[in-house]
Amino acid sequence: MDKLKKVLSGQDEANSDGTGILERANEASTLAWGTRMKGFAVCFVLGIVSSILGSCMLWVPRVGLAVFAVLYSVGNLSALASTMFLIGPCRQLKTMFAKERALATVIMGVCLALTLCAAFWWKNNGLALLFCVLQFLAFAWYGLSYIPFARDGVMKLCSMCF
Repeated sequence: MDKLKKVLSGQDEANSDGTGILERANEASTLAWGTRMKGFAVCFVLGIVSSILGSCMLWVPRVGLAVFAVLYSVGNLSALASTMFLIGPCRQLKTMFAKERALATVIMGVCLALTLCAAFWWKNNGLALLFCVLQFLAFAWYGLSYIPFARDGVMKLCSMCF
């Protein structure tokens, strides 16, 4: 009865503790741990295979670079989406756009889109390859943000080399 009163008065329990509709949907559709691990493994392996297959297609004349750009981008998306099975989509998006990862996430997404634009609309192979390299660097920088002090170590190493 109390819950009904809260809902009717506009003080819904979900809104009072700060959770929104996405969080409630995420909680309602939880998967078993074994299913999460299987989904993660399948998505991650598909991402790796797609990226390797794309790298092999790089050397095919005329169409190789466009196919590489697509397969490499799909591989990155699949590898990134695989972690959603482990922690859930809402938490994944929150961590992706956390203060320390937001710039790398945005650069990775922009480079992914620009890679596909360069490969299909602009038909510029050099630009597609450049955006793939930038996409790789942004993805690596994003991944390093999960390891404590890894970014600082890489910056220190680069400053010593240059």
